[in-house]
Order: sequence, then structure tokens, then C-alpha cells
Amino acid sequence: MKRLLIPLIVSLFSMNASVFAHPLIDVIPEPNSIVYGTGSFSLSRSTSICCPNKIGKLGKYLKGQLVFFTHLNLRIRHARAIGSNLIALRLDRDFKGHGPEAYSLDVSSERVVLTAGTEEGLFRGLQTLLQLIPLPESVVNGIFGIPSCKIVDYPRFAWRGLNLDCVRHFMTPAFVKRYIDLLAYYKFNVFHWHLTDDQGWRIQIKKYPKLTSIGAWRNEGNGERYGGYYTQKEIKDIVAYAASRFITVVPEIEMPGHCQASLAAYPENACVPGPFQVGTQWGVYQNIYDPAKKSTFTFLENVLSEVVKLFPSHYIHIGGDEVPKNEWEQNAGCQKLMKEKGLKNTDELQSYFIRKIQKFLESKGRQIIGWNEILEGKGPRPGAVVESWQGIDGAIKAVRKGDYTIVSPGEYTYLSRDADDLSLDSVYSFDPMPPGLTPSQQKRVLGTEASMWSEHAPQRKVDSKMFPRLLAIAEDAWTSQQNKNYENFHLRLQDQYDRLAYLGVDYGLEQRGMTYKTEFDKGKKMFTVSLKPTQAGIILRYAIDDTLTMSNSHRYEKPVSIDTTATFIAQAEMKGKLAGNPLVLSFMIDKALGSRVNLANPYSPEYTAGGPQGLVDGIRGTLNFKDGLWQGFKGTDLDATVDMGKKRKLSELGAGFLQSTSSYIFMPEFVQFFVSKDGKNFESVGILKNDISERDPATVEKDFVINFRPKDVRYFKVVAKNIGACPPWHPGAGAKAWIFTDELFAN
Repeated sequence: MKRLLIPLIVSLFSMNASVFAHPLIDVIPEPNSIVYGTGSFSLSRSTSICCPNKIGKLGKYLKGQLVFFTHLNLRIRHARAIGSNLIALRLDRDFKGHGPEAYSLDVSSERVVLTAGTEEGLFRGLQTLLQLIPLPESVVNGIFGIPSCKIVDYPRFAWRGLNLDCVRHFMTPAFVKRYIDLLAYYKFNVFHWHLTDDQGWRIQIKKYPKLTSIGAWRNEGNGERYGGYYTQKEIKDIVAYAASRFITVVPEIEMPGHCQASLAAYPENACVPGPFQVGTQWGVYQNIYDPAKKSTFTFLENVLSEVVKLFPSHYIHIGGDEVPKNEWEQNAGCQKLMKEKGLKNTDELQSYFIRKIQKFLESKGRQIIGWNEILEGKGPRPGAVVESWQGIDGAIKAVRKGDYTIVSPGEYTYLSRDADDLSLDSVYSFDPMPPGLTPSQQKRVLGTEASMWSEHAPQRKVDSKMFPRLLAIAEDAWTSQQNKNYENFHLRLQDQYDRLAYLGVDYGLEQRGMTYKTEFDKGKKMFTVSLKPTQAGIILRYAIDDTLTMSNSHRYEKPVSIDTTATFIAQAEMKGKLAGNPLVLSFMIDKALGSRVNLANPYSPEYTAGGPQGLVDGIRGTLNFKDGLWQGFKGTDLDATVDMGKKRKLSELGAGFLQSTSSYIFMPEFVQFFVSKDGKNFESVGILKNDISERDPATVEKDFVINFRPKDVRYFKVVAKNIGACPPWHPGAGAKAWIFTDELFAN
């Protein structure tokens, strides 16, 4: 595969050097100290690389990168760095830096000197040097000008990682190596490899061959057998490749939940009788390991024994998150174990499970990492690392009790979320150091990492999900907080786009491709839609009542008026192709439009639709339940009364609902409609039962519409019955079910 290098495009802006980078220094992550020189070093075919034999691998790495990015095949000299027109790599054990990754880079018109106390520090410094070199298309006469400067740099945090989920969608070994190269460029040092879950088992375990012959494959809805796994030979190769880039590979083997694929292969480890199938839906499955069986721990210890031989990392991630404990509560063996061990509840049973695995891994000289749920019950034994994904509370609790933590709250670091939901500036605003910690507690914050969960991101979509937001994470983790500045970062990012394109990275949007505003003129009964692009280089196109294609679309130039029930579709176009998610607005002109709404039960603060009036604003919700147009009711019924302000002749009432069972959203059991003239005495005009299957895995919209003889009506009421809890077959069985509704209408 191609080896990676990120060169520099000279930025054309000037800023205060005390706050912003020099016009020529567009490195990401931002170095912690830059002294600007004058002139530049001329890198050409006559330049040589000077490094001692003991760091010869680094010299060869630099030579290979320069061949790929500059087409210059430089000579390597193992003599002392004497003379000019050379790049010197110096390993100085007396180098005074902040930690093993510190380095200094001194670029003058005569030479380039990179110095560090460790090979790891030299490698980090090489990434900075490589980013200072311009792209070939901007170079004249084969001479690459590197700006003169003195950089002294070191990371803020020791843990700077990416969690790549290769379970929900399998990713090839070549693709994994490609991402290791990309991580190296931006000074990440941890590759967290998510290898097992409900939807697949991706690591070969020789003692248990059915984990890959059965657990690595699932039957998709279209009948396709989908999956894959990494052989132990491939894993060793990837681990060695990462080590050559000074990146540690940390495997994640999920337990005691998220193990449906494992149980499909070896059902004897479950709490309930099998058989089981590898998960075919996203979400959390209720089938989990049985801690009351000694054979369960024998199985897991045998698995982990092979894992530790493949991964030299001091850390092994064991998951521990999202464990539905219904089966433990109902299992006689688990209840007996709890009584024998004096465990008060199933949270403490989880602690028992985690501690037993932790003790085993410690006997192998390893340290566990678990998601913040491992703090439940009695928590882990001292010495665990807690990765906090549900906010930062888990991180704070961990360090205050003496454990270490990795701070990775999903609202800032989950790049699996669309840029619509998590914008570049939000990612950049994240500070991995929780507030209110003492200096000694701060030392227990290892760092942070991004997560790329792949439910909706097969391999071909990962680039556009990750970039450019991964670069913001890189700076969050490396650069000191006082040196971070979003405006400066965003300007440096513009040059990075050219580098990413050179690398073949299919980067996505920084945020939602467009913002929109709708206005309704009651007198004219007309909607107006105004659009605005959010990123330079974006062209907006739209269509009405049609599928948006390049051929039938109109280029957006001014606000668009809509005076009838219609669907408006808009799409961002960047560099000649559609980018990001389309904006789909379905407008409805009806007699309830703009009415007052009173709700008997409160909606969730997570899904408000802008308040009660969002149910009668004439804009329909889309298939994306996070579009801000749906109102969510968790475990409760919808009971809405609409006041139209005056009597109107009605013969039809309706209400729209959404079902997305993987997100615990179900159609109501039934919807009942009432009418009234005075708002006190209501008459039922009909009840409609749901006819959409709960087991339908698709995201479905449905309008419940009742027709009746014309009546004079001022008020109408809609009551939708929530099913209450996720059904027994559902992965989240017993959890509160949602009702999502949008648009109550009358005609």
C-alpha cells in the first residue's frame, strides 16, 4: 500500500504570532512552541538524510515518505551531520523535553535538524517536518521550500486514540493499515480495535474455531451472508505495522454483554437456552454471558490468553457497557451466586464479573480498560482504567477513587454521528481535562480518543465520517489548551484539505451542509424557505415534489415560496458531487396549521420539535428522528388537545408517527380522535389500531387518518397509546419504548 505523508500548502493569511501560527506554519496538531525564522530550506535531489545506524529505520521511513510525496529519492548518510543541504536526525539521550514524545525541529536555510531523546519523539517530529513540505503541484524546478523555524513540541496527553469498530462492518487489513498511517500523521498513538460485539466476532481464536466459522458471519435482510475476520497472522502483521509507527493497538473483547455473536457460536455460555443467531439489527441485545457457570470464565480466560499473545499492549479493553441484566435477575443460578457472594443486586454481580476478569488479566501482566458502566455496583478492583463515554461524570468518579481514565464523551468524540449532529467547531471545543480536579487527580487523566462506530458506516463511508473532524480531535489531544484557537485551526485546515485529497481521503463536511429557515405567511397561506451554505465551496440545489438529481434540480439563488402541500428537497454540492445528507421538508397546508396545542403528558427534553406548536407548524418530520421535527414521548402516551381558535367544518383528522425499532421507537398501539365545540365536552370520532409490525426493522412513517361526517369543530384531541416497554424479542426488552409524533392535522 502507499505510504503516507502530509505536505504543506502555504497559507495566505497573517495573524498575531503570539496567538496564531505563522503564515507558513500550518501544522495540525498545532505545535506548542514556534519561533519564526526568515527564508527557507531548499529541499532538492541533492539533499541528503543524515542519521546514525541505530536509528536507521527512521531514516528509511523518512526516505520512503519523501519518495511518495516529493518524488525525490534522497541519499541516506550514516556519518556525522557535517555540512549543509541535509536533514539530520539526532537521538540525544540528554535531550530535555516534556516526556518521551517531545522533540525539537530546527529549520534554517542551511539544514534541517530534528532532535529528540527517544525514537518515538523523533517519529512525532518527522510528522511535523513532513507537514512543512509543500505538495508537488505547488513546486517549481523540483525545489521544495521548507520555512525556517524552531519548533519545540510535546503532547498534552499521553493517550491520543481512535476507536475503530470493525464489527458492525468488517474492514480489510489494508484499510486498517491505511488508518494507522493516517493516525501517525496527526500524532495519534493508540489504535483501539473493536473486534467483538453482537453483530460479529472478528478475531481468530484457535481454541474456539466456531467463533469465526459461525460468529463472524450474519444473515442480512437481503439474504446475503455478511462478515469476515482477522486471522492471527493478519493481526500480528497489523500490530507490528502499528508499532513501526509508534502506535499501540489495544483490542476490545466485549463482556459481559454485547456478546450475541459469541453466544451464537457457543450457546452454553448463555443464561438462557439457545440457539442464538449473530445479531442482524443494531442496538443492544439482551442475551449475555452467565457468570454463575465456571465454564463461562474458563471460555473467556482461554480467549483472553490467546488475545494477550497477539497484542503486546499493556492494556486490554473488556467493554463492560450497556449490559441488560434482565436474564441475571431471572436466572436461578445467578440468584444463587449472588446469595453465596453476598451481592446485593445485579449491578454488584456485574462488578463480580469485571473483577474476576480483571484479576485474570492482571495475572498476565495486563491492565483492563472498561467503559464507564464498570463503575456500577462495587466497581472494578483498584488499577482499572475507566473510559467515560456517557459524559464526563464517569471520568471524574474514576480519578477521585484513584483509578485512571480516558475521557471520550460521545457528544464530542463520536465521529459516527453525522456532521449535522456533531459539527467541527463542537468537536474542537472539547477539553479532555474535566473541571474541578486536583493536580494529582489530573495526572490520572490519560487522554482522549475518537470513536468510529460503524452501524451506518461501511468501509467506503468511514473517510467522510471521520474527516475533517478527526483533525479537531488530534488537536484536542495534543495541543495545550492555551494554544488552541478555532479560527486559527480552521484556517490551517483549509490547507489540509489539499493534503487529504492527495492522500485519497474522501473527506466530508465540517457541519450540516446548509442551514435553513422557514416562514409562514398566514394571510397568503404560503411557506418561504431560505437556505444558506455552511462551508466555502458549497453550491446548493433544490427540487420540489421530486427526487433530487442533478438534472432536475434548480440552483438555489433566492428564497423559495411554497403555497400548497408539497415536498421540498435541497442538497449541498461540493467539488461536483453531492455532499452530506439532503434536507427534506414536507409541507402541509391544513385547517389546524398554526393552532394552539396543549399536552397532558410532557415530551422528552431530548426531542422537543421546538415545543407543542411544532406539532401544528405544517412541516413534517423526516425518516431521521434526530431532525428536530419529531416530538418524543418516552414510556408515556401522547395526549394532545388542539385549539384552532374558531369553529371549522371538519371531516378528517390525522396524526403522523415514526417507527425505528432499533432506536426503541414504536408505533402506538392505537390512536383515538375526539372533537369538541367548547373544549370541555369531547366526542370520540374513531379509533385506529396500528397495523405496522413491531418486528419490521425498517424506519417507517405512518399517518393515522380518520374520516367522519362533517362537523363544526373548534377543538380536537389526539390520544396515542404507547406500547410501554420494548417487547420480549427486542434487544432492549423491558426498556421504556418511545412514541415519536409530528403534525396533527385537520381538514
